[in-house]
Amino acid sequence: MSDAGESTRRTVEAVWRVEGARIVGAVARLTGDLGAAEELAQDAVLAALEQWPTSGVPANPGAWLTVTAKRRAVDRIRREVTFRHKTEQLGRELVDQPDPALAAMAEAEEDLDDDVLRLLFTACHPLLPASSRIALTLRLVGGLTTVEIARAFLVSEATIGQRIWRAKRALAAARVPFEVPSGADLAPRLASVCEVVYLVFNEGYAATGGEHWVRTDLCLEALRLGRRLAALAPLEPEAHGLVALMEIQASRLRARVGPAGAPVLLLDQDRTKWDWLLIGRGLAALDRALALAGLNSRYVVQAAIAACHARATRAELTDWPRIVRLYGRLAEIQPSPVVELNKAVAVSFADGPAAALQIVDAIRSAPELVGYHLLPSVRGDLLLRLGRDAEAREEFTRAADLTENAPERALLLARAVGSRVGSQRR
Repeated sequence: MSDAGESTRRTVEAVWRVEGARIVGAVARLTGDLGAAEELAQDAVLAALEQWPTSGVPANPGAWLTVTAKRRAVDRIRREVTFRHKTEQLGRELVDQPDPALAAMAEAEEDLDDDVLRLLFTACHPLLPASSRIALTLRLVGGLTTVEIARAFLVSEATIGQRIWRAKRALAAARVPFEVPSGADLAPRLASVCEVVYLVFNEGYAATGGEHWVRTDLCLEALRLGRRLAALAPLEPEAHGLVALMEIQASRLRARVGPAGAPVLLLDQDRTKWDWLLIGRGLAALDRALALAGLNSRYVVQAAIAACHARATRAELTDWPRIVRLYGRLAEIQPSPVVELNKAVAVSFADGPAAALQIVDAIRSAPELVGYHLLPSVRGDLLLRLGRDAEAREEFTRAADLTENAPERALLLARAVGSRVGSQRR
């Protein structure tokens, strides 16, 4: 590939990460078919890869891709006789925009955020199984690859691919309207939407693969969507709890990586680099959620745990006993080996690593933790603190083999050879 082609590819990838959901949403609003909208958006990406090396990157590349995808939608609809009336309507909408460079003006008149919100709720329609809703939304709204989604779910790539394919077919067959639900239809779909938004945030907060441990773009997109959800459902504690959790965790993003991009774990972070404005917003959102329903939502409890860290100006001031109690409450709401693993970390600081190791060893055989790199990572840290260095090295090496994230692998290998890199707790 030429230098111009490689530069264009990187530009297109960067634009897609930021604008992909908006482009698919804008096209889906016209076609009413999420699968077709994604195909048309990808066709526009291919057109950019072919044309931009010669013509140059347009001033508003996201708008160029959107208009190009819309034009391809019009062409497809023209080939369908049953859509003739809609073709005329769409043709009139676009006929005055012959130059994609004018797209920025056209798009400025549209509510792109609402397009993404419609896309989000359509992908989370109740007719789909919960796992398919999440997988499809991560693909269309979060811009995650099938591999990344598979790692987030701890299942195979083929399984995720099938879920996404079947979900698209089901939505198309049912002619699900491309809209944001209201009234009684909102609550049943809010839980799966919140779960998707949080999974997108998690992939940004601690990327499962690639050369960067943090993907700020995903965190910011998830946070933006979470804020929109909270505004849409002001009496839903789950939405406010989710926003509180993401705001507080996002406050640490600048402190999570060192100058060379190496991971900096939670207890080793320079807390002066935390964003105290975000922490303030997160604590305010947590107060709203607690006032609505108390500690009865998993996101509210997780936000309360995050708040314990946020309120500790120094690592040694962390209220670990309270965190242990909160993880106990979370386990009541959402029983999970992953919750128990996180609780074990808190127990290690409240009651010592020996007590925590008993918890970890009790869940080592859980199917959900097979292939989960944080299990040997946490166990290695506990063994190291107990002076069982040889066993700890084996666990850190195993954890490094299981992760696909390059900076995290380097961190784990450094621990395996005995380098002091701080606590395992993120």
